[in-house]
Amino acid sequence: MPRLSGRVAIVTGAAHGIGRAICVELAREGAAVWACDVRAAELEGTRAAIDAVRAGAGQTGVVDVRDAAAANAFVSRAAAAADHIDVLVNTAGGVAGQVMRPIEEVSDEDWRVIFAINLDGAFHFTRAVAPLMKRRGGGAIVNISSGAGRSYSLTGIQAYASAKAGLIGFTRQTARELGQHGIRVNSIAPGFVRSNPASELQWQAMGEAGQRALVDSIALRRLGTPEDIARAVAFFASDDASWISGQTISVDGGHWMLG
Repeated sequence: MPRLSGRVAIVTGAAHGIGRAICVELAREGAAVWACDVRAAELEGTRAAIDAVRAGAGQTGVVDVRDAAAANAFVSRAAAAADHIDVLVNTAGGVAGQVMRPIEEVSDEDWRVIFAINLDGAFHFTRAVAPLMKRRGGGAIVNISSGAGRSYSLTGIQAYASAKAGLIGFTRQTARELGQHGIRVNSIAPGFVRSNPASELQWQAMGEAGQRALVDSIALRRLGTPEDIARAVAFFASDDASWISGQTISVDGGHWMLG
């Protein structure tokens, strides 16, 4: 039996890569999926991918997670249509097109935009769904952090590592607060996954020697896939994780820091 039959899930950052794979996996497990992102055209690809698994299981909306009002409106739309929200997956993130620069060259604006996407967005959506989940008597929230939030950023982007570490702290704090209402909050810290144009650029920038060194630092000797992350999300969203909250699991193939 599918583990999420009858449940309603919201997924942010759903236009491609890990976010799209999460939507497909949740739909495969029986959930009705409400997917949002800022990329309207690519969201149609996500809807098609969901339909290929379960026709009609996906709804989409263009949302900038930095905009609290837009987050509230999307959650309200989903709740009005489905009558409840059971799962929230905060996937939206990234480096906003930035590359590594010395700390003294990073502007306030560049610092803040990465925090706005990676941390503020999760706050906006968690705040919006919390009252609905409380009334329902439970729910599951999964935050997609990063290995950078547990150690350091391979790309050297200071704000990204800091925001993802903040997301892990946010996971622990909201798990503590919301647990009494039956709401579980957990986090996944993916290793390096070639899942979107930004990660492809990072992979190419490593060069052949850097790519080989990265793979050699992984116990399973392979890079991850979006589906590897999606399956971990489905576990946290399901009753199989009914006594797990406040945790961060690294889904990285057993990655060991070098040096």
